[in-house]
Amino acid sequence: MALISVEEALARVLEGLEPRDVESVPLVQARDRVLAKTLASTLTQPPFDASAMDGYAVRISDVAALPATLALVGESVAGDRFHGIVGAGQAVRIFTGAPIPDGADTVVIQEDTEVSGSSVVVKEAAAGRHIRPRGQDFMAGDVLLTAGTRLGARALMLAASMNHAALPVWRKPKVAILSTGDEVVPPGSVLGPDEIVASVSYGVAALVEAHGGEAIHLGIARDDAEAIASHVKQSAGADILVTIGGASVGERDLVTAALAREGLQLDFAKVAMRPGKPVFSGKLGSEGESNARRVLGLPGNPVSALICAFVFLLPMLRAMLGVNPEDVATQDAALAEALPKNGPRQHFLRARSTFSEDGLRHVHPLPSQDSSLVAALAQADCLIVHAPGAPSLAEGARVKILPLFA
Repeated sequence: MALISVEEALARVLEGLEPRDVESVPLVQARDRVLAKTLASTLTQPPFDASAMDGYAVRISDVAALPATLALVGESVAGDRFHGIVGAGQAVRIFTGAPIPDGADTVVIQEDTEVSGSSVVVKEAAAGRHIRPRGQDFMAGDVLLTAGTRLGARALMLAASMNHAALPVWRKPKVAILSTGDEVVPPGSVLGPDEIVASVSYGVAALVEAHGGEAIHLGIARDDAEAIASHVKQSAGADILVTIGGASVGERDLVTAALAREGLQLDFAKVAMRPGKPVFSGKLGSEGESNARRVLGLPGNPVSALICAFVFLLPMLRAMLGVNPEDVATQDAALAEALPKNGPRQHFLRARSTFSEDGLRHVHPLPSQDSSLVAALAQADCLIVHAPGAPSLAEGARVKILPLFA
């Protein structure tokens, strides 16, 4: 297959992807989930006129001339309102959050009063002050949370205020992750002379979990078609199968061949990007089938693999969670140093950021861009997106960047 652009590859992996199932989860389990349906409030907040301060509820007509002495006739506290009516010449002790008693229309803060026995002397007052009117925040029926909202602390607090104990959310996409290679061993192993530690699957799994998916580790398959096929069968029930390694060309790259035996419909096998050229994508089964899976094949080089996961897998997750699946969610930044012209492939350069006093982000490409350097990638906080065939850029030139999260 011929090389295709990053944009075309991204369009292909996203084609037809959409959320699958809705489930209801309790508020305490809804953090970072994505809301599947628009929510309206079931109540009015606040449900009554409430005091914004500790003080005294009075009638403004009784304090037109100051100082004014009023008779204390009771108190109103949060959860236990004053049940009488504030009449002429009367005041009610009131606390923050308590309902405003009938008859009162103003709260005088306690600092502007002086209590003497069963009376209170009001020294300063202003009509309607320190009252939170009913419905000041929102009214019953107001639509306050829309489908596609990722439920963080503020959204969850709002949902609770709207009196929703459980929320409809999209089911987490299940991402099965399979490492391949005779040379790959789990972390913590005693390494042989030709072995390396499997690292990519842990980075991909962390990325999946951080962005709303459920990661399923399938372990390591040896470079044997039967072994690979056996592991692939374990991915039944997943929404996406991610394979790591064996995606290049050569006699030992058996992944696509093994997947073909399982019914893989290969869409593309090479992308004009660096690092990450040998990324591939396809489908196992037809859309709508219970065991249908999207397949994303990542290169074996750790940096190449994780960058491909940022570029392709995260938009796939966003699409399956009902979040706007924009192609590469880029931002603008300024180059902190000159950048040479680019070749024919889109280059994702690892970079670190600094910020000037005016808030402008400046990006510094890391000295080495080798696709095997995991430590260098861990130091980066963004990727500079250098377009195919782009000319050399001077220090200060504006560039697109892809922020790295997780």
